[in-house]
Amino acid sequence: MIRISFRQSMLAGFLLIALLLGWVAIRSWLLLEQFVERNQQGNEQALQLSASIQELADRSIDLERSARQFMVIGNAGLLGRFDENVARAMVAVDHLEAIPGEFLGQSPGDWRRTVGELARSVHQSPPPVALTALFSRLAEINGELAHKGRRWIDTRNAEVLAELDASRLRLASVLATAVAGAFLVALAMSWWLSRPVGALERAIARLGESRFDETVTVRGPADLRVVGRRLDWLRRRLADLEAEREQTLRHVSHELKTPLTALREGIALLQEQVVGPLDGTQREVVEILQHNVMTLQGHIESLLRLNAAAFDARRLRYRPVHLGQLLAEVVRGRELQIQARRLSVFCDAPAGRQVLDGEKLQVAVDNLLSNAIDFSPEGGAIWLTATLSGEVVNIACLDQGAGVAEEDAERIFEPFVQGRRAAPAPRQGSGVGLSIVRELATAMGGRVQLIPGQASGANFQIEVPRAA
Repeated sequence: MIRISFRQSMLAGFLLIALLLGWVAIRSWLLLEQFVERNQQGNEQALQLSASIQELADRSIDLERSARQFMVIGNAGLLGRFDENVARAMVAVDHLEAIPGEFLGQSPGDWRRTVGELARSVHQSPPPVALTALFSRLAEINGELAHKGRRWIDTRNAEVLAELDASRLRLASVLATAVAGAFLVALAMSWWLSRPVGALERAIARLGESRFDETVTVRGPADLRVVGRRLDWLRRRLADLEAEREQTLRHVSHELKTPLTALREGIALLQEQVVGPLDGTQREVVEILQHNVMTLQGHIESLLRLNAAAFDARRLRYRPVHLGQLLAEVVRGRELQIQARRLSVFCDAPAGRQVLDGEKLQVAVDNLLSNAIDFSPEGGAIWLTATLSGEVVNIACLDQGAGVAEEDAERIFEPFVQGRRAAPAPRQGSGVGLSIVRELATAMGGRVQLIPGQASGANFQIEVPRAA
């Protein structure tokens, strides 16, 4: 089966449109040539008609002059001039009769017969005196010829105008047909090419969301099919890598947790003095071991949580979200910690719903609020504010704590990095909360930043675009 490429499809579409427009141009040129030719023929006939009628009128005057001079003087030379005018007049009559059409009727024949009768009368000896009636008849026929000639020219002009209108209508019809054909070709090419491009776009979006279960199938031009097959290969490769990553993480977690559990049990036996009593120094060493084991376990759990957040960040689920309700739910989830520290949390958000990934945004704001609770002084205040700036949603979290040291501002979002300034109360954090916030904000096409220049406390701000 023959498969054409994207380039060949575009070339074929352009050629079809060019052929349609070329056909319109050729058709218009042929119509114009046909109209010009007919108009030129009509003009030539009109000129010939006008010239012949005018010549007959001039010959009539010459005939009358030479005939009357001959009748008065009787000179044979004048008779010869009369015969010469008769011969030229007959040539003009022949020209009139040669013009196609019957629009002149019997007038040329009447003119010929009248001149013949006039010639016979002049050649009689002596010429009859009653030639006036013949000259009057000749003048009358000249008038009829002039009238019929003008009427034919007017009729011809009307026909030319009518033909021009008909040609314009035919040309408009041809042009409309060509434009419609070109539009249909462009529409067909757009449909033919947009389907595979749309399939590629959807496949890339699924890969970006880590949805590797659906096969990438692209129909259309041959080269786009090749791209589709390469994307499907990439899908399988990413699925294998993701499976290997998860398996490795599970193995590492299991391999770390198993000896860690044994250590915790051993330390518990020592603390309970099952193997014998401990002196003060030994109990201190056991407590250090217990603290380090718990710290290590917390790091492992944080690492698993960060990995889970990074994996889930690639799966975007947009829906209408009420920002005020989202902030209220975040505060409600931390209500016990807020009450334990006797903190005040103030929320402010615009009315209406925004199309966002509410689940990820809620997790990100929850991590910011948790961080603010840990570093806020007892009885302090925290502000959660949401604002709209064009197509961007801004959510700020401001506390009254010690803030972030200037040298920590660039590193605070890295995993397991904790600031130099200590929290007012002991905390169990491992330094991955802000890293999770950055992962989620980046996945939603936004960012999180620490706003500098705060007199006290820290001001973190999340910026995420609204979905179209």
